[in-house]
Amino acid sequence: MLTAESYNAIMKIPYKKTKNGITLTVKVQPRSSRKGLTVMGDVLKVSLTAPPADGAANEQLIELLSEELGVRKSAIRILRGISSRNKLIEVEGVNGL
Repeated sequence: MLTAESYNAIMKIPYKKTKNGITLTVKVQPRSSRKGLTVMGDVLKVSLTAPPADGAANEQLIELLSEELGVRKSAIRILRGISSRNKLIEVEGVNGL
């Protein structure tokens, strides 16, 4: 569900256009008390309730971005930082936010 806080964060997400869509620089905070998006300068901070073990946080990250951006989960992939809190995410088929 898109909350007012999430909506405001989405409208200000810093992104770069690519030939396939856009890329986002993301900092993940796993094991948070609640899920949410916050913009911190040129980075999107994503709070997740899932632990970082066994890719659970990455799966929840893709699900949350899919819901908030209104795209298919298959359109989102992690380009860099699969095992790091700092990630580069590509969203295919999106021209801007």
